[in-house]
Amino acid sequence: MEIFTLNVSQGQFVVVCGKHEAFIVDSFVPLSSGQETIFVKAALAKILGGKNLVGLLVTGFDADHFCEPGMKVILNKYRPDWLMYPRYFKNTSKADQCFAAIDALEDSKPIRRISVLLRDNDFRFYNKNMGEEFVFEVFSPNAADMNSSNNCSIVCKVRERSTGATYLVTGDTEADRWHEMVRAFGSKLKADVLAAPHHGSRNGLTAAAAKLIAPHTILVSAGVESQYGHPHESAKTLFRTYALKWYATNVGDGQSLRTVADGINVSTYKFNV
Repeated sequence: MEIFTLNVSQGQFVVVCGKHEAFIVDSFVPLSSGQETIFVKAALAKILGGKNLVGLLVTGFDADHFCEPGMKVILNKYRPDWLMYPRYFKNTSKADQCFAAIDALEDSKPIRRISVLLRDNDFRFYNKNMGEEFVFEVFSPNAADMNSSNNCSIVCKVRERSTGATYLVTGDTEADRWHEMVRAFGSKLKADVLAAPHHGSRNGLTAAAAKLIAPHTILVSAGVESQYGHPHESAKTLFRTYALKWYATNVGDGQSLRTVADGINVSTYKFNV
């Protein structure tokens, strides 16, 4: 499994690759200049060469995760088979824009839409017609505690079938939702690689959750000189305590990251387009 965490400032755009298949997590592209869109297009061309893009997993509908320009870059060029997103607690104008972009392109090839909402923590596995190389185990959102847009985020453990490597996608999930997931799922949350919840905010992860996830590596997607102070010092303390290594995109002038996990080892490198 290869995980490409792109440097897209204060947002998230991740590409996960197996041997022949890939999927994307979130679609944020900053709009301060046209250079960011050019960078994302170039990165996708390099990463997805020879790969079949099977899906797009949108963790939430806030603008730093569900972004119309980023969505159009993905849909116009690669046209995935499926789109997974949380069943949401309210409508947003950003979500409406992105779904309009999807609607406009569906005449030539429909995209299977998977709206996720757990009830009583029962059905978690989304594997049918999702491709051949990955298994998707969903832990959130749950109908009982969808009390904010952040806690409506999808939390999903992705396992590569061939190696057993695991990556925990987390969106903007915050501490009060982690309390319930810890109670309900316990050691099932264990993963080799963790996407830092809520860009490494001070309330994005709990010690109890971090201990159960016990990741080898944590990846933080955050903007250089983030106006929110991500990653927060308290989050860094958790990362150092419960993970062997952690990396952030907002180091120096910003960096994209390539993480390779084979079920035994995890290595992370700077990724240059």
